[in-house]
Amino acid sequence: MALTLDISVSLDGFVAGRNPTLEEPLGEGGERLHEWVVRLASWRRQHGLEGGESHADDGLVAEASRSLGAHIMGRRMFSGGSGPWEQDPNADGWWGDEPPFRHAVFVLTHHPREPVVKEGGTTFTFVTDGIESALDQAKAAAGDLDIGIGGGADVAQQYLRAGLLDTMHLHVAPVLLGGGTPLFGDCDNGPTALRLESATQGHEVAHLTFARAD
Repeated sequence: MALTLDISVSLDGFVAGRNPTLEEPLGEGGERLHEWVVRLASWRRQHGLEGGESHADDGLVAEASRSLGAHIMGRRMFSGGSGPWEQDPNADGWWGDEPPFRHAVFVLTHHPREPVVKEGGTTFTFVTDGIESALDQAKAAAGDLDIGIGGGADVAQQYLRAGLLDTMHLHVAPVLLGGGTPLFGDCDNGPTALRLESATQGHEVAHLTFARAD
């Protein structure tokens, strides 16, 4: 079992563009980071869509999905909001009645809430007592499978700083956003050694896998 981050990032290190909104949650130009994956057959099947491309990138995404038994994400990744849930205009999340996860998802938040059970096997559990508690609960739910960090950058940085992140799969899109949300911009705990596990060229994307260098 490993805690993994699987995320698309711009060539200049951003995972979202400037000025995110409910209508444009990835900010200005942010959707371009994901053009490589949204056209794949495996991604489209997960989201209840037909068609799509089948090539090496498709196999990579399908295998990554099969390896996961739980997810952890931040409040903003879940809904884009903050503060009390009754004031969140997107309190039900981005994914509708049948989210693509199909397993347990643990949402880090400062505001308590009862779990939300969705169709297709996804249950959102809201964790208010920190990243280690979320990880312990995710481990119990995942069994022998891995746990994925679903975003955003702040959650990834917290687990990296705590030395709990095992593997990073970075999908580098050929895009310069010029600003926005940096993946590593707030990692202020000094040098962190990583080991490059693999680097492969995809279709208009580069796939880099790093492991923690113990």
